[in-house]
This record gives sequence, C-alpha cells and structure tokens, in this order.
Amino acid sequence: MALEIERRFLVTNPGWRLVAGPPQPLRQGYLSASPDGFTVRMRLRADGRAWLTLKAPAAGIARHEFEYDIPATDAEELWTLAPHRVVKTRYSLQQEGGDWVVDCFEGSNAPLILAEVELASPDSPLTVPDWCGVEITGDQRWSNAALAHRPLSTWPQDWIDQYRLQT
Repeated sequence: MALEIERRFLVTNPGWRLVAGPPQPLRQGYLSASPDGFTVRMRLRADGRAWLTLKAPAAGIARHEFEYDIPATDAEELWTLAPHRVVKTRYSLQQEGGDWVVDCFEGSNAPLILAEVELASPDSPLTVPDWCGVEITGDQRWSNAALAHRPLSTWPQDWIDQYRLQT
C-alpha cells in the first residue's frame, strides 16, 4: 500500500528560491473530497503529463496515496468537470532532509506559498529551513483540496491573522 508522509509549512521569505529547480505549472481539479479526508484529484502539468490521485487518511501524518497516469486529453476533460480547482506553480528544491517542494498558488489562493517535505517515516529527523514559518501539518484548512473548495480569498480575517499570513 502506498503511503505519503509529509509535513507542511507556510513560507515566510524568498530564501527558498536559492535552491529551487525550474517552475512546474500545475492545474489540479478535485472530483471528490469527503469531510473525512478521502479525495480524488486530477493533476495536469504544463508539459502534458497527467495523473489521477486518490488519497485517504492513514495514521498520524501519513496518508494512503494512489496515483495513476492518464492521457492529457482525459485530464483536460476532467478539468472541465471538476467542481473545485487549484492552479499553482511547483518548484522542487535541492534541500537536505527529504523531498522538498514549494507551491506558489495563483488566482483566489494567491499570494499563498506553501512548502512540503515528503519523509521516509513520521519520525524522520528534519531540519526546517529558515524560510519556513508556521507548521500547518494536520490543519486540513490548508490542504489543496480544502483550498480548492474554500480559497484563501474567502477566509475570515482571524484565520489569516492566526497564521500571520502576509496578504
């Protein structure tokens, strides 16, 4: 069974750009998202690669994750059917301690920038870079599925203030 183990952080300064790889524009359409955390997502990269992802809760910070390549034409059709969407640019990072990415959100989720690191196990040691701010691991309001359904631009100000997000 495939498991995704990741920690997530708000990004507070542009220092991550010093270790960033090339930009990867992404569109994600959420076909289904349940309150208990099960999601079905279509992702389409600008280079034409597309895949379908199913995620479900597991224990702690781990999630079950299953990904299947699909034709780009199918992904484009699913994009038009998806009731909730996210557009972002992803950067893979040359960073120690796991597989790091930074996502820069567009549209109604701009100017949100999040960092994620995939780990081998939940207790893997991790040095958090200084460009990371508040850890948001486990706060479902910050999941991509939740941001697709309830974008940052619709959040109450006290939610934003709670995390000192600069808007």
